[in-house]
Amino acid sequence: MTHDRAGTISQLFLDAGLLTPDQASAARTEAAGTGESFIRVLAALGYGTEEQFLKHLARLTGLDYLNLKDGAVSSAALECMPLRFVSHYRMMPVDYRDGMLTVAVADPFDLAGFDDVRSLLGVELTRVLASASDIAEAVSRYYGVGADTVTRMKQNIPPAARAGKRAASEEETSEATSIITLVNQIISEAVRQEATDVHLEPLEDGLRARYRIDGVLQDVSLPTAIASLYPSIVSRIKIMANLNIAEQRLPQDGRIRTLQNGKELDIRVSTMPLVTGEAVHLRLLRQHFFLGLEQLGYLSRDLAVLEAAIARPHGIILVTGPTGNGKSTTLYACLAKINDPGRKIITVEDPVEYRLKGVNQIQVQPKIGLTFAEGLRHILRHDPDVLMVGEVRDSETAEIAIRAALTGHLVFSTLHTNDAAGTITRLLDMGFEPFLLSSSLVMTSAQRLCRRICTKCREPEDVPEALRQKLGLEPDVVVYHGRGCDACGKSGYKGREAVLEVLLLDDELKDMIVKRASEGEIASYARKNLQFRTLREDVMEKCLRGVTTVEEVFRVT
Repeated sequence: MTHDRAGTISQLFLDAGLLTPDQASAARTEAAGTGESFIRVLAALGYGTEEQFLKHLARLTGLDYLNLKDGAVSSAALECMPLRFVSHYRMMPVDYRDGMLTVAVADPFDLAGFDDVRSLLGVELTRVLASASDIAEAVSRYYGVGADTVTRMKQNIPPAARAGKRAASEEETSEATSIITLVNQIISEAVRQEATDVHLEPLEDGLRARYRIDGVLQDVSLPTAIASLYPSIVSRIKIMANLNIAEQRLPQDGRIRTLQNGKELDIRVSTMPLVTGEAVHLRLLRQHFFLGLEQLGYLSRDLAVLEAAIARPHGIILVTGPTGNGKSTTLYACLAKINDPGRKIITVEDPVEYRLKGVNQIQVQPKIGLTFAEGLRHILRHDPDVLMVGEVRDSETAEIAIRAALTGHLVFSTLHTNDAAGTITRLLDMGFEPFLLSSSLVMTSAQRLCRRICTKCREPEDVPEALRQKLGLEPDVVVYHGRGCDACGKSGYKGREAVLEVLLLDDELKDMIVKRASEGEIASYARKNLQFRTLREDVMEKCLRGVTTVEEVFRVT
């Protein structure tokens, strides 16, 4: 919205007594300096909410206000208005009936654009007011992420016959700028939807994009024309991650550091050659997403066990589970809990996902020989009190970590096993002497992540009788699910929580390790004597507490 329009809106609000002269002046100055819309600036300055001011503006200009997050867009309206008009005039079609097309606009004073669209489409138009951000989100949702950028690119590409070096240079510059914008839109939309991963996969007949949201992959709507731009998108991502854009036959790994909405975003990048082209995976790591122990989802008893374990002066603590189930987040939370000036903490990781103030963090670099094992050897020469090894990948790393625990260090690490009891037998199978393991191991914890029910649309769920019997649910027990709303993207879920089984070793269990007890024997003893609960029991308790659903009980365990 231009500076003149901001002045017009400011005067309307002044005349209506909605702003004081000082407030209006401050907001106009801020809007002129930042380029942000006047109404969003008013909200940012704390004079009211954006929705309140939009409703006031709608009333003062004789329009209706529409919250696009709540209102559905009709397919007839989408068919009536091509994307090129939506992109150029910044209008979103929302309804079409009886020859009348309703469009949502963010600028009620752009009458020239309104008249242009009416003339070009040859239909009667009526306007409603909506926020610019809601319109942009609606365009992405209904036309595809980056649809406006792709449309502008297709419109601006001149015929092949167009000659002249200057024209070609301008075209290349324009296209490069648009590709940058397109990649930024794909990433920013993933951030907006709180995705942890972005998957871009070339297919025989197009391009598939998916976001992993709350642990589940969801297809992303993309404009069809984006497939022809995919090689340029891959090249742009490679440039951002300092990868070799000419190498398309081998997998490559890199990293991007950028800002999104003023917050630091770390992106791990991996490319992989397929028969249809190069697939790209982006892992989004938000520095501000760091969680404390109390926020992870531990029930009070398990939290007490974990806090007792990390208070030990030495020993090894292992968190286990599949990739992407929050093991590193748990370890970071443990380190943050015990991080104080009296302890020297050193980590060796691949990659360093979160930066912890006061902690010495090492990034593994196998290409130059800096492996987990090599890093651990050197760490021990720097007089640490606490060590964290990102992952025990081989027997050499495990042996150094266990010997460090035996020599007075507290060691944290992760291992890929299915459950807590299985961690012990896995380490024995790797060739460790039972007496060394029993002397060093303090605690093992298996972890998964379940989706939390959206609090905005949570409601009781009608569970079939057969399923109730299978889960052991009494007839009067109420469980919940999410109906699906705009706040959770119609999924019924919002956010995730850890599902855990925590095994703190006692002397009897240590003796069982020395005697090479089986996994079943270890689990049976722990259940009888250590109040040990399995992953299934933990997620069921969270289901009964209304945190998650019956569906998640089966998905997770």
